[in-house]
Amino acid sequence: MDFNALMARADEETLRDLVGPSVTRLLVRLDPDLARPSKLRELLKAQRTPSELIRDPKARTALVRMLSRGQAEALVRGFGLDPTNGSADPYELLTSLTLRKGSAREAKFHRLFGVAVDEEVSRNLICADKSTEPRYPLFHHQRVAAAEVDVALRDGPGRAVLHMPTGSGKTRTAMNVVCDYLRAEEPRMAVWLAYSEELCEQAASEFERAWAALGNRTLKVFRFWGSNPIDIEGARDGLVVCGLDKMYSSIRSSYQTWSRLADRSRLVIIDEAHQALAPTYKDVLELLVDRHEKTRLLGLTATPGRTWNDLDEDRRLSNFFANEKVTLKVPGYANPVDYLIDEGYLARTEFESLTYSGDAALGPRDLRQIERATDIPTEVLEQLAGDDTRNLLIVTRVEKLILSHSRIIVFATTANHSNTLATVLAARGVQAASVTSKTRPSERQRLIEAFRSDEAEPQVLCNYGVLTTGFDAPRTSAAIIARPTKSLVLYSQMVGRATRGVRAGGNQEALVVTIVDTSLPGFGGMSEAFTNWEDVWDA
Repeated sequence: MDFNALMARADEETLRDLVGPSVTRLLVRLDPDLARPSKLRELLKAQRTPSELIRDPKARTALVRMLSRGQAEALVRGFGLDPTNGSADPYELLTSLTLRKGSAREAKFHRLFGVAVDEEVSRNLICADKSTEPRYPLFHHQRVAAAEVDVALRDGPGRAVLHMPTGSGKTRTAMNVVCDYLRAEEPRMAVWLAYSEELCEQAASEFERAWAALGNRTLKVFRFWGSNPIDIEGARDGLVVCGLDKMYSSIRSSYQTWSRLADRSRLVIIDEAHQALAPTYKDVLELLVDRHEKTRLLGLTATPGRTWNDLDEDRRLSNFFANEKVTLKVPGYANPVDYLIDEGYLARTEFESLTYSGDAALGPRDLRQIERATDIPTEVLEQLAGDDTRNLLIVTRVEKLILSHSRIIVFATTANHSNTLATVLAARGVQAASVTSKTRPSERQRLIEAFRSDEAEPQVLCNYGVLTTGFDAPRTSAAIIARPTKSLVLYSQMVGRATRGVRAGGNQEALVVTIVDTSLPGFGGMSEAFTNWEDVWDA
């Protein structure tokens, strides 16, 4: 069967469904000519491989419906079925088939459609070259900070906050501390706490990278967040990464189980430490840390305060961590951010705000939900993702950025939003791609490697939820943050993707454009946030 000939039969309605309604709407508003069937067919061919269409149940149904009856019956026979036996329609038989990834049935479906199965991109193995270069190195300022943390936890009060500015390697520094702790004895447990699933996955993935280079034995990473089921009772040696909300709920029903984990753990790390006083989180920390005098607590933050202007609240946070804060101290610099910029670790960054009042009106209920939640609720993010006027603002700004930047990263509000923006930009002639947690690993690797390449053509990489940490693309010099967040940690991580300095393989200058939705909270700079709480911790 000729797959291209089959696609030529797709009518306008089918093409619009395959490309996506949100993409089609934006194309019509930008240039109706781009939404003609011939253009949609070209766009679909450029954005989705035949194998991806076959693996997508909705797209596969559309493909089956385009078959002639003779072709449909031939495919049914190809699966060893008799299309004339019984009253079953051959189209219904084909659309009812379940294709499990990597199964023989999936491979046969590809062959019958005349499509090669996408192969996983082979990973390049790094050959030993006798180099003594470390695989998980620290810069000098990171090594100094890690050493000070070790002293504070071992010889000091046993509690400390590691306060490092955006882009200076706070998580990487902390992972060295965790690895040192786990190497010291065996078996040994540590617990890493984070408030969101995204930050949890970032921590787990970063630890896997760190331990692969620094570890001295095989151990496990236990992922306890979202819908992940794990056996905490069986955790004896390794790192447990917990979502705070899920752990709080689990403690209420399985207190003894978590008490036993606390008995086995002597190091607890809390990401976004300024949230430690939140009532639910404080209960979790009290169980894990206060149960044993020798348990150490390390908080990580770029913002060592609970608020922007409540000194009493911020002082209580300082007291909670025994007023012990490890930060970068550089002689001759009042603010370490200036040092990191002057030394080339960070790019000199310009922050630009694009204010948007919004077509997607938020009612009182939405605003109350936002105020109560730890971050912007999913329902609100989905409203913003579907706001065509807001999307036009983003697309227009990207098209201006490619005139002066060769690598641009866009942080979208949802996975579908990332796909929509990338597809529309591609239709406008921009070399754009989308990476989300739903992107197949082989495709994700291919797209990221293309973005990292030395190709002169400007490239835009849209993403949701996967590129805030552990992503190395030195040529990235501009970022558009279209995802609102109440988390300064998450915002700082997004900023950090474009602010890598020359000494760290990046750029001298960078631009960060933040879409400021006027009804939502937001942030706008690094240095001011870094020093905001100094008076509280110095008291």
